[in-house]
Amino acid sequence: MSRASGKLKRILPPFFTLNFFVLCLSSFLFFASFNMIIPELPSYLSSLGGEDYKGLIISLFTLTAGLSRPFSGKLADKIGRIPVMVFGAIVCFVISMLYPVITSVAGFLLLRFVHGFSTGFTPTGTSAFVADIVPFNRRGEAMGIQSLFGSLGMAAGPAAGGYIAAEYGINPLFYASAATAILSILIILRLKETLEEKETLALHHFKLQRHEIIEKRVLPPSLVLFLTVFSFGVVLTIIPDYSEFLGIKNKGLFFAVFTLSSLGIRIIAGKASDKYGRIPVMKIASLSMALAMLIIALASTKTMLLFGGVVFGASVGMNSPTISAWTIDLSLDKFRGRALATMYIALEAGIGIGAITSGFVFQNKVENFFLVFSLGTITSLLAFIYLLTIPKNQNISL
Repeated sequence: MSRASGKLKRILPPFFTLNFFVLCLSSFLFFASFNMIIPELPSYLSSLGGEDYKGLIISLFTLTAGLSRPFSGKLADKIGRIPVMVFGAIVCFVISMLYPVITSVAGFLLLRFVHGFSTGFTPTGTSAFVADIVPFNRRGEAMGIQSLFGSLGMAAGPAAGGYIAAEYGINPLFYASAATAILSILIILRLKETLEEKETLALHHFKLQRHEIIEKRVLPPSLVLFLTVFSFGVVLTIIPDYSEFLGIKNKGLFFAVFTLSSLGIRIIAGKASDKYGRIPVMKIASLSMALAMLIIALASTKTMLLFGGVVFGASVGMNSPTISAWTIDLSLDKFRGRALATMYIALEAGIGIGAITSGFVFQNKVENFFLVFSLGTITSLLAFIYLLTIPKNQNISL
């Protein structure tokens, strides 16, 4: 071994292999693909005559993602992580290509419903793959690095999408989303499967027993996730209108700000959760989320709204890798896909209910902005209170 390669090995984590890097790059592209269209969808739906259905833009997407999680979890444990990742990316590509073709309100809502299969599958396979290749005592750190790339995609996507839509129109934006999704597929095809005992895909894999839907061992982190990501559903649904109300032309700017602010803290939070435990970090994250939503609710200027986005991003950055690592800690190796699927069901449910609730409360009335974002403050405080009741042994693997 050369002196340079030996030095590099000491600097990089033991799990930071080429496969890990490729997986992270694929996550970047995947999250950029479907996030780049989100800021433009409310106005696009309004142009189709569906302004009263803005709350369904996110909730339909997350509904399908949540419904598909038990299947993606079982398939990840049976046929492999990579096929599950590939299927989700293919859905993302196909649906993005269909948005310019199907232009009725009902057709658009149907596409949003089907589009949810993408996030119902790919992140489940990705998280299981990462958990397979990292050591127990570096899970938080690994999840922090992997989610960092996903967050970069979430930041780059809306910012690039806002630019493409402004310069070239909405249809080129949809095509750009499709191209990004197909690129993420090509990258992950070179990965080596990590599931050792694979089965051939069969019809019985799509038949779920009651115990295969939810992994009870990971209900505590799943409940905390549900309560905290409620705010995310509110933000995804209402922030585009709020940004326009405050005079921000690029409706993807807030998304870019909060995502960028979450980047560095993800790795720090992941390492902290490895050292001090998952629950202490989650307590800080839930309080930060409550504060962020209060700042956003009170925002009357662009600067204050974007500052709220910074605090919101810091909370998301602490939340994501810590919850993922906590879920893996509590799961059994043979049911890792199911455990992660349960976590993601909570994620989709929280985002979806947050989205549909905020749309119902908002009703396109500017005087309701404060009330809508205050709901996120309340649910985040409930998460903090629940964390105070969890025994210390929930911090480690059972």
